[in-house]
Amino acid sequence: MKLIYAIVNRCDSRTVANALSKEGFFSTKLASTGNFLMTGNTTFFIATEDDKVDKAIEVIKAHSQKRTQTIPSATIGDTGVSFSTPVEITVGGATIIVTDIDRFEKI
Repeated sequence: MKLIYAIVNRCDSRTVANALSKEGFFSTKLASTGNFLMTGNTTFFIATEDDKVDKAIEVIKAHSQKRTQTIPSATIGDTGVSFSTPVEITVGGATIIVTDIDRFEKI
């Protein structure tokens, strides 16, 4: 048995949850915040059989969209004056971690 931790952008949370449920996966959602942009994410906890891990990851990948976002970046010029320059970054997608479960009980 495996435990999948899937961290997805909050914009994709509902779509991922619905798709996982439709495919027969039970999950627990936890609101989380990324450290880099300090924006909202959702962390899914999914316990599943070893042979179903790849299917769960397929579902998460299919419903976790990458997108670009412009953020301000502080720059200090030659005169020592600070100004903001917009920088485009890629956000979204999913971070997925899979671990072994020594014991699983649903009470």
